[in-house]
Amino acid sequence: MITAFFQSIPLMIVLTGVLTGISAALLGSFLILRGNAMLTDAISHSIVFGIIVVWLLTGQTSGPLQVLGAAITGVLTVVLSELLARSRLVKMDAAIGLVFPALFAAGVILISINARNVHLDVDSVLLGEIGFVWLNTVALFGVDVPVAVATLGAVLVVNLTFVLVLWKELKLATFDAGLAAALGFLPGVLHYAILTLTSVTAVAAFDAVGAILFIAFVVVPPATAYLLTRRLWLMVVLAVGFAVAAVISGYFLALHWNVSIGGMMASMTGVWFTLALLFAPAQGLVAQALRARTERLDHDCRALVAHLFTHQDTPAMAEENTLRALVSHLRWTAPRARAAVLRAHDRDLIERRDGLLCLRPKGTAEVEAIFGRSNA
Repeated sequence: MITAFFQSIPLMIVLTGVLTGISAALLGSFLILRGNAMLTDAISHSIVFGIIVVWLLTGQTSGPLQVLGAAITGVLTVVLSELLARSRLVKMDAAIGLVFPALFAAGVILISINARNVHLDVDSVLLGEIGFVWLNTVALFGVDVPVAVATLGAVLVVNLTFVLVLWKELKLATFDAGLAAALGFLPGVLHYAILTLTSVTAVAAFDAVGAILFIAFVVVPPATAYLLTRRLWLMVVLAVGFAVAAVISGYFLALHWNVSIGGMMASMTGVWFTLALLFAPAQGLVAQALRARTERLDHDCRALVAHLFTHQDTPAMAEENTLRALVSHLRWTAPRARAAVLRAHDRDLIERRDGLLCLRPKGTAEVEAIFGRSNA
C-alpha cells in the first residue's frame, strides 16, 4: 500500500504542493505580521547567486551545501538591505529593490558564463515543474520516494518544530519586539531564524514548484487568513488550510483546463484571497460597504428626526413633515428620502399620522440626545 501510494503520480504532485504550501504558510504568517512579506520575493530571487556560487566552489547542484549556500545568501540579502536602510539614504523598500536585483543579476551572469552546459537554468528556478516531481526518486526504507517529497517533508518537520517549540517567543517577538528583548527572547535572532528557514524552504521548493509558486504560498494564504481573524493561532491554521485548498483545487482545475499545474495552484491562492477580500465578515469589502451604507442611513435618520423635530407642532408642519419636503428642502434624492424614512420607521423613531411624518417618543429622545451632544 505504501509503495502504491508513492507510485501514484497524481498523489505525488498534490503531496508536493501540500508540503510546500504548509511549510511556506507556517513561516509566511509571521512574515506577514512583521511586515516582511516582500523579503520573501527578495530571498527567492537572490539565492540564485548562492546556488551558483556553491556549484562553482564544490561542483554540486544539490544537497546540504546547496541549501546552506542559498540560506546564507538569503540572510545576506536581508542584512545588506537593513544596512542600506539604516544609512537613511534610502527607505527599506528601496533598499530591498536595490539589493536583490543586484544579487539575482550576479547569479544569472555567473550561470550564463560558467554553467552553459549544466542543468542549472533560471527558468527552472523561477517556474519549476511540479508535474514532473515523480520522475526523480530516492530509495527510503526500501520505497522509491520522489526527492521533492522527501526534501520538502524534512523541511516541513523542521519548520513545524520551530514554530511549535518557539510559539510563545515568536508570538511575543512578532507583536512586541521591545518586550521580547527585555525578557531575553532575542527577537533579532528569531527574525533571522525565520528568514533562514524561509531561504531553506525556498531552495527545497525550487526544483518542484519554482520561486513564483513558493512566493505565492508564503504571502497569499497568510494574507487571506489575516482578513478573517486577528488571532495568531487561528490565522496560522487558516493560512495552512488555504494553501492546501489552493493545491488541491488548482491541481484538478489544471487537469480540467489542461494548463500549468503550478500556475493554477498559484492562481487559486489569489482566488481564495479575492473571496476573503470581498466576503470576510469584518474586513471584507462587502461588509465595509454594508457598514458604510448603514452609517449613511443612520446619519440620514438623525437628520430626518432633527428636521421633523424642528417643525413639529408648528404652522409649517403640514408642509415640512412630508416626504416631498425631504426631497425639495433637504435636497435628497427620492430613493434616499424613502430609505431614510423606512430606516427611521424600522427603528421606531417616526410614524405616519394623518399623512404626515411625526416623531415617536424614541425619535424625540434621539433628537434630544443629538442636541444635547451638540450643546455639550
